[in-house]
Amino acid sequence: MTEHPTSHEGRQPLAARQQERTRPRQQDAAAAAAAAIPAPAAASVPGPAAAAAAVADAQAATRREGDRLRFVGAATRRIARGIDLDEIVLGLCRASVPTFSDAILVYLRDPLPVGDERPVSPFVLRLRRSDRLRISGEDSEPGPETERLRPLLIDPQADLMPAAELCEVQTGGALAEVLRGVRPVFGDSAAARAALPELLGPGRSVPTGHRAILAPLRGRRRVIGAAVFVRGTERPPFEASDLLVAAQLATHTALGIDKAVLYGREAYIADELQRTMLPDSLPQPTGVRLASRYLPAAETARVGGDWYDAIPLPGSRVALVVGDVMGHSMTSAAIMGQLRTTAQTLAGLDLPPQEVLHHLDEQAQRLGSDRMATCLYAVYDPVAHRITIANAGHPPPVLLHLGGRAEVLRVPPGAPIGVGGVDFEAVELDAPAGATLLLYTDGLVESRLRDVWTGIEQLRERLAATAQLTGPDHAPPLEALCDDVLDMLGPGDRDDDIALLAARFDGVAPSDVAYWDLEPEDAAPGRARRLARRALSRWGLDELADEAELLVSEVVTNAVRYAERPVTLRLLRTDILRCEVGDDSPQLPRQRRARDTDEGGRGLFLVNRLARRWGAVRLSTGKVVWFEMATRGL
Repeated sequence: MTEHPTSHEGRQPLAARQQERTRPRQQDAAAAAAAAIPAPAAASVPGPAAAAAAVADAQAATRREGDRLRFVGAATRRIARGIDLDEIVLGLCRASVPTFSDAILVYLRDPLPVGDERPVSPFVLRLRRSDRLRISGEDSEPGPETERLRPLLIDPQADLMPAAELCEVQTGGALAEVLRGVRPVFGDSAAARAALPELLGPGRSVPTGHRAILAPLRGRRRVIGAAVFVRGTERPPFEASDLLVAAQLATHTALGIDKAVLYGREAYIADELQRTMLPDSLPQPTGVRLASRYLPAAETARVGGDWYDAIPLPGSRVALVVGDVMGHSMTSAAIMGQLRTTAQTLAGLDLPPQEVLHHLDEQAQRLGSDRMATCLYAVYDPVAHRITIANAGHPPPVLLHLGGRAEVLRVPPGAPIGVGGVDFEAVELDAPAGATLLLYTDGLVESRLRDVWTGIEQLRERLAATAQLTGPDHAPPLEALCDDVLDMLGPGDRDDDIALLAARFDGVAPSDVAYWDLEPEDAAPGRARRLARRALSRWGLDELADEAELLVSEVVTNAVRYAERPVTLRLLRTDILRCEVGDDSPQLPRQRRARDTDEGGRGLFLVNRLARRWGAVRLSTGKVVWFEMATRGL
């Protein structure tokens, strides 16, 4: 039997194909009958006609066996091409119809067990897909994923269609026995006659004779479904050798489904791992706007070692981080998660960028000798309009100025994280208001078709061209800018995953900042109240004066109690009012419930009730306690 294409254009009429199929059988039968006629007594040696018939029978058998092997080979290759579950089941249907059968039903366990998982009870089979032979002149538009079979080319007395969507396999029932036996059986066998109504639903049966095969689908450890192959009345019935063909198709399909389910679980775990490793959302720090993108290397490799982060720091500053662990596997993603957590912890200590990279380098060496990564760590100060950058073998950032000029920042390259014994160097640069800093991983600028410096130059030109569209006085929108940058990727440029972090520097104007040093004495809280009220009056925020004055007094009082050096007080006005009080005591304040007889302990309770947000950060020189109040609508 040879494999025919699934398209039925130009096919011969069914009667003609029937004649072609039955002609060899008639010739074989005639030859066998001729051979059965006894020879004359005088002829003790078979005649030439009998010998020729025997040779023809042997050739026909060899030819049929070759056709069967070629069909099984082509069908299993088609099934094996599928990666996910639907592709594998579709491959079985397309390989079987019309070459092997006129119709097919594929039932799979619902839900499908994964790996060594114990299957849930009860044992339920769901109709996953069905397919059938179409006749000439019938609508050739593709049907839905699970297409209802109609009684075409099927025995009119056998109402097979439509089949039941769900089937619960009864323990000890006829269907359970057939599935447990694993081997395919003819539809008119005693076991199948009892099992098929249970599978297809009450009142439904299959054509009479050897025109249906019930084949269990067994994976590596358990039965995961069943397939029903059906032939119509205008076609020869199945033979005993077709049971072997059905077994091959069922085995390859079941093993492919097992692998597809395992692959789907791994892809789900990888997606969840990557999602949890990257930030769900970016913060909204004072004086800077942020946007980000992440693209996996491919749909089949959705995890990687690229990451980005934005971490608020004391003094309204923000740390911008982008890194790349070698490879794009789950191991790389796990290492990336550890390095990202370490970077967040180090940022919370307010260490200089070069010190952060030094500790990341030590952490990478503790993880293993071959744990290599590149990283760029930058700290932006919106009050000073400055940015401090340290680099560990990462591509340099690109700064897009408000006028449309894009420049690649000159940052010392440094050695990758994990090399060990290398000093990192930080540089401090201007960060003018309206400029945009673009941090990225090498997957954006390097591929098999271009080297990294060519890609960086193309990125710089793309940013400059995009800025020209919005004019010299307006910066391009951040989200649109990120999308436009990713559009520069060509068909052969996706060799690695890509992380992209864009920061628009708005800054804080000097007129919106008030800063004082207060001696740690009893008069400091009163002086802080007067200075705060005066600043709020100058900014037109008199309606906030009473609450802000109270909160400033409480926080400064707490700082003066433990400080030995001057206390710093800073107010910043943006879309919110932010107050920061710093002292040289490393002990962080803790909110507690004061008793009725206590004279103190209520300051932080008031801050927690009246401020929109508040917090405390420990520094190498002490701590900073801050709170924020809303100014919109005033």
